[in-house]
Amino acid sequence: MARVTDPRPPLPEWVLECYDRLCTQACRPDHGEDSVPLSDYDDATDMLAADAELALEQRDVEHALTRLLERGYFYEVEDELRVTSPEGQC
Repeated sequence: MARVTDPRPPLPEWVLECYDRLCTQACRPDHGEDSVPLSDYDDATDMLAADAELALEQRDVEHALTRLLERGYFYEVEDELRVTSPEGQC
């Protein structure tokens, strides 16, 4: 997540909207309270590409996920995307 002293510009609103959608999907009630919210990378790309409200092309989805990973909103373990700071998202 971008810190206050981060010289990089903030992420675009549409990328943050992708993050919110993925967090909502990852924070399922069937996971235990101590589990880290996660999503399979392929499932995440499919879900974002299929979201009619976002209306993103495949390249846009891949760009959003790359930016979110680079900024630390998610981290990747094998093919899973895990939420870095789940306490504020679930």
